[in-house]
Amino acid sequence: HITADLEISVETALESEPLANIEQAKNESVKIHKKLNGMGGFDASAAQEYEQAQERYDYLISQIDDMQAARSALRKIVAAIDERMQQQFDVTFDAVNKNFTEIFEMLFPGGTGHLELVESTRDQEPLGVEVKAQPRGKRITNMSLMSGGEKSLVALALLFAVYRIRQTPFYILDEAEAALDDSNLRRLMSYLDILRTQAQLIMITHQRRTMEMADTLYGVSMQADGVTKVVSQKLDRLGKNEQHA
Repeated sequence: HITADLEISVETALESEPLANIEQAKNESVKIHKKLNGMGGFDASAAQEYEQAQERYDYLISQIDDMQAARSALRKIVAAIDERMQQQFDVTFDAVNKNFTEIFEMLFPGGTGHLELVESTRDQEPLGVEVKAQPRGKRITNMSLMSGGEKSLVALALLFAVYRIRQTPFYILDEAEAALDDSNLRRLMSYLDILRTQAQLIMITHQRRTMEMADTLYGVSMQADGVTKVVSQKLDRLGKNEQHA
Protein backbone atom coordinates (compact mmCIF):
# COMPACT_ATOMS: atom_id res chain seq x y z
CA HIS A 1 0.00 0.00 0.00
CA ILE A 2 2.81 2.37 0.85
CA THR A 3 4.56 1.85 -2.45
CA ALA A 4 1.30 1.89 -4.43
CA ASP A 5 -0.48 4.84 -2.83
CA LEU A 6 2.46 7.09 -1.99
CA GLU A 7 4.66 6.05 -4.92
CA ILE A 8 7.77 5.68 -2.77
CA SER A 9 10.20 2.78 -2.45
CA VAL A 10 10.12 0.22 0.32
CA GLU A 11 13.55 1.30 1.47
CA THR A 12 12.37 4.84 2.01
CA ALA A 13 9.32 3.63 3.89
CA LEU A 14 11.46 1.44 6.18
CA GLU A 15 13.59 4.47 7.09
CA SER A 16 10.52 6.20 8.61
CA GLU A 17 9.81 5.95 12.34
CA PRO A 18 7.22 3.29 13.28
CA LEU A 19 3.76 4.52 14.14
CA ALA A 20 2.87 4.60 17.83
CA ASN A 21 -0.88 4.12 17.23
CA ILE A 22 -1.70 2.36 13.98
CA GLU A 23 -5.49 2.47 14.50
CA GLN A 24 -5.48 6.24 15.00
CA ALA A 25 -3.34 6.70 11.92
CA LYS A 26 -5.76 4.56 9.90
CA ASN A 27 -8.73 6.62 11.05
CA GLU A 28 -6.98 9.87 10.13
CA SER A 29 -6.06 8.39 6.77
CA VAL A 30 -9.68 7.48 6.10
CA LYS A 31 -10.79 11.02 6.96
CA ILE A 32 -8.17 12.52 4.70
CA HIS A 33 -9.16 10.25 1.82
CA LYS A 34 -12.78 11.29 2.24
CA LYS A 35 -11.81 14.96 2.08
CA LEU A 36 -9.74 14.31 -1.01
CA ASN A 37 -12.57 12.44 -2.67
CA GLY A 38 -14.94 15.28 -1.82
CA MET A 39 -12.62 17.76 -3.50
CA GLY A 40 -12.93 15.91 -6.76
CA GLY A 41 -10.26 15.04 -9.25
CA PHE A 42 -6.84 16.66 -9.18
CA ASP A 43 -5.87 18.86 -12.13
CA ALA A 44 -2.18 18.46 -12.80
CA SER A 45 -2.01 21.91 -14.48
CA ALA A 46 -3.54 23.73 -11.48
CA ALA A 47 -0.15 24.28 -9.84
CA GLN A 48 1.26 25.75 -13.05
CA GLU A 49 -1.78 27.99 -13.49
CA TYR A 50 -1.43 29.12 -9.88
CA GLU A 51 2.20 30.07 -10.43
CA GLN A 52 1.28 32.00 -13.58
CA ALA A 53 -1.58 33.77 -11.77
CA GLN A 54 0.72 34.59 -8.84
CA GLU A 55 3.35 35.95 -11.19
CA ARG A 56 0.72 38.10 -12.96
CA TYR A 57 -0.62 39.29 -9.60
CA ASP A 58 2.85 40.27 -8.37
CA TYR A 59 3.47 42.14 -11.66
CA LEU A 60 0.19 44.08 -11.38
CA ILE A 61 0.90 44.95 -7.75
CA SER A 62 4.31 46.34 -8.74
CA GLN A 63 2.69 48.34 -11.55
CA ILE A 64 0.10 49.77 -9.15
CA ASP A 65 2.86 50.78 -6.73
CA ASP A 66 4.75 52.49 -9.57
CA MET A 67 1.59 54.33 -10.68
CA GLN A 68 0.84 55.50 -7.14
CA ALA A 69 4.41 56.75 -6.76
CA ALA A 70 4.18 58.52 -10.15
CA ARG A 71 0.84 60.07 -9.21
CA SER A 72 2.29 61.38 -5.96
CA ALA A 73 5.27 62.84 -7.83
CA LEU A 74 2.98 64.44 -10.44
CA ARG A 75 0.84 66.01 -7.74
CA LYS A 76 3.92 67.62 -6.26
CA ILE A 77 4.97 68.89 -9.70
CA VAL A 78 1.49 70.27 -10.43
CA ALA A 79 1.40 72.01 -7.04
CA ALA A 80 4.82 73.56 -7.71
CA ILE A 81 3.74 74.68 -11.21
CA ASP A 82 0.48 76.16 -9.87
CA GLU A 83 2.41 78.09 -7.24
CA ARG A 84 4.89 79.35 -9.83
CA MET A 85 2.08 80.33 -12.21
CA GLN A 86 0.30 82.21 -9.45
CA GLN A 87 3.48 84.09 -8.60
CA GLN A 88 4.09 84.94 -12.26
CA PHE A 89 0.47 86.00 -12.68
CA ASP A 90 0.63 88.30 -9.66
CA VAL A 91 3.86 89.91 -10.89
CA THR A 92 2.52 90.32 -14.45
CA PHE A 93 -0.84 91.63 -13.27
CA ASP A 94 0.81 94.28 -11.09
CA ALA A 95 3.02 95.35 -14.00
CA VAL A 96 0.11 95.51 -16.47
CA ASN A 97 -1.99 97.42 -13.94
CA LYS A 98 0.79 99.97 -13.47
CA ASN A 99 1.24 100.35 -17.23
CA PHE A 100 -2.50 100.68 -17.79
CA THR A 101 -2.77 103.42 -15.16
CA GLU A 102 0.06 105.40 -16.78
CA ILE A 103 -1.23 105.02 -20.36
CA PHE A 104 -4.82 105.75 -19.31
CA GLU A 105 -3.76 109.02 -17.71
CA MET A 106 -2.02 109.96 -20.98
CA LEU A 107 -5.08 109.14 -23.10
CA PHE A 108 -7.53 110.59 -20.58
CA PRO A 109 -5.81 113.56 -18.90
CA GLY A 110 -7.21 114.06 -15.42
CA GLY A 111 -8.93 110.66 -15.44
CA THR A 112 -8.13 107.54 -13.46
CA GLY A 113 -8.03 103.93 -14.53
CA HIS A 114 -6.87 100.65 -13.03
CA LEU A 115 -7.44 96.90 -13.13
CA GLU A 116 -9.09 94.79 -10.46
CA LEU A 117 -9.26 91.03 -9.89
CA VAL A 118 -12.78 89.65 -9.72
CA GLU A 119 -13.50 86.62 -7.56
CA SER A 120 -15.05 83.72 -9.42
CA THR A 121 -18.63 82.82 -8.54
CA ARG A 122 -18.07 79.18 -9.49
CA ASP A 123 -15.64 76.69 -8.03
CA GLN A 124 -12.49 75.71 -9.91
CA GLU A 125 -12.75 78.63 -12.34
CA PRO A 126 -10.03 81.23 -12.84
CA LEU A 127 -10.32 84.77 -11.58
CA GLY A 128 -11.52 87.50 -13.89
CA VAL A 129 -10.02 90.92 -14.54
CA GLU A 130 -12.24 93.99 -14.50
CA VAL A 131 -11.26 97.31 -16.03
CA LYS A 132 -12.07 100.37 -13.96
CA ALA A 133 -12.04 103.56 -16.07
CA GLN A 134 -13.09 107.03 -14.97
CA PRO A 135 -12.56 109.88 -17.48
CA ARG A 136 -12.26 113.36 -16.06
CA GLY A 137 -15.57 115.03 -15.27
CA LYS A 138 -17.59 111.82 -15.66
CA ARG A 139 -18.95 109.41 -13.10
CA ILE A 140 -19.17 106.09 -14.90
CA THR A 141 -20.05 102.94 -12.99
CA ASN A 142 -19.98 100.64 -16.01
CA MET A 143 -17.95 100.71 -19.21
CA SER A 144 -21.12 100.07 -21.19
CA LEU A 145 -22.07 103.68 -20.41
CA MET A 146 -19.02 105.02 -22.25
CA SER A 147 -19.14 106.33 -25.78
CA GLY A 148 -17.72 104.31 -28.62
CA GLY A 149 -14.60 106.46 -28.79
CA GLU A 150 -13.96 106.16 -25.05
CA LYS A 151 -14.33 102.38 -25.20
CA SER A 152 -11.83 102.25 -28.06
CA LEU A 153 -9.30 104.33 -26.12
CA VAL A 154 -9.70 102.18 -23.00
CA ALA A 155 -9.22 99.00 -25.07
CA LEU A 156 -6.11 100.47 -26.71
CA ALA A 157 -4.74 101.50 -23.31
CA LEU A 158 -5.14 97.95 -22.04
CA LEU A 159 -3.60 96.52 -25.22
CA PHE A 160 -0.55 98.79 -25.00
CA ALA A 161 -0.23 98.06 -21.26
CA VAL A 162 -0.04 94.32 -21.94
CA TYR A 163 2.44 94.66 -24.82
CA ARG A 164 4.67 96.93 -22.76
CA ILE A 165 5.54 93.92 -20.57
CA ARG A 166 7.44 92.39 -23.48
CA GLN A 167 8.33 94.96 -26.09
CA THR A 168 7.33 94.04 -29.63
CA PRO A 169 9.21 95.26 -32.71
CA PHE A 170 6.09 96.56 -34.42
CA TYR A 171 2.33 97.09 -34.02
CA ILE A 172 -0.32 96.58 -36.68
CA LEU A 173 -3.49 98.61 -36.05
CA ASP A 174 -6.46 98.17 -38.37
CA GLU A 175 -8.65 101.30 -38.19
CA ALA A 176 -8.22 101.38 -34.43
CA GLU A 177 -9.11 105.08 -34.36
CA ALA A 178 -12.19 104.89 -36.62
CA ALA A 179 -14.63 105.62 -33.77
CA LEU A 180 -12.64 108.50 -32.24
CA ASP A 181 -13.64 112.13 -32.40
CA ASP A 182 -11.08 114.91 -32.91
CA SER A 183 -10.15 115.32 -29.23
CA ASN A 184 -9.74 111.59 -28.58
CA LEU A 185 -7.88 111.16 -31.85
CA ARG A 186 -5.48 113.95 -30.91
CA ARG A 187 -4.65 112.28 -27.59
CA LEU A 188 -4.14 108.91 -29.26
CA MET A 189 -1.83 110.41 -31.87
CA SER A 190 0.19 112.06 -29.09
CA TYR A 191 0.71 108.69 -27.42
CA LEU A 192 1.51 106.94 -30.70
CA ASP A 193 4.09 109.63 -31.40
CA ILE A 194 5.83 108.50 -28.19
CA LEU A 195 5.34 104.83 -28.95
CA ARG A 196 6.90 105.15 -32.41
CA THR A 197 10.28 105.83 -30.80
CA GLN A 198 10.22 102.28 -29.36
CA ALA A 199 8.54 100.27 -32.13
CA GLN A 200 7.40 100.50 -35.72
CA LEU A 201 3.72 101.24 -36.30
CA ILE A 202 1.80 99.88 -39.28
CA MET A 203 -1.67 101.42 -39.43
CA ILE A 204 -4.61 100.92 -41.72
CA THR A 205 -6.63 104.11 -41.60
CA HIS A 206 -8.93 106.51 -43.37
CA GLN A 207 -8.26 109.36 -40.95
CA ARG A 208 -6.41 112.29 -42.45
CA ARG A 209 -4.88 113.26 -39.12
CA THR A 210 -3.36 109.77 -38.78
CA MET A 211 -1.95 109.95 -42.30
CA GLU A 212 -0.33 113.31 -41.59
CA MET A 213 1.85 111.87 -38.83
CA ALA A 214 3.07 108.93 -40.93
CA ASP A 215 6.59 108.61 -42.32
CA THR A 216 5.41 106.63 -45.36
CA LEU A 217 1.99 106.23 -46.92
CA TYR A 218 0.88 103.22 -48.95
CA GLY A 219 -2.31 103.27 -50.97
CA VAL A 220 -4.07 100.92 -53.36
CA SER A 221 -5.65 102.37 -56.48
CA MET A 222 -7.82 100.68 -59.10
CA GLN A 223 -6.73 101.04 -62.71
CA ALA A 224 -9.16 101.32 -65.59
CA ASP A 225 -8.66 97.69 -66.59
CA GLY A 226 -9.54 96.46 -63.09
CA VAL A 227 -5.95 95.91 -61.99
CA THR A 228 -4.93 97.31 -58.60
CA LYS A 229 -1.76 99.26 -58.09
CA VAL A 230 0.14 100.04 -54.89
CA VAL A 231 1.26 103.64 -54.53
CA SER A 232 3.75 104.74 -51.87
CA GLN A 233 4.80 108.20 -50.71
CA LYS A 234 7.38 109.21 -48.13
CA LEU A 235 6.51 112.24 -46.03
CA ASP A 236 8.89 114.88 -44.74
CA ARG A 237 7.73 114.96 -41.12
CA LEU A 238 10.67 117.15 -40.06
CA GLY A 239 9.69 119.82 -42.53
CA LYS A 240 6.06 119.61 -41.43
CA ASN A 241 7.00 119.96 -37.78
CA GLU A 242 9.11 123.02 -38.53
CA GLN A 243 6.29 124.52 -40.61
CA HIS A 244 3.73 123.94 -37.81
CA ALA A 245 6.17 125.38 -35.28
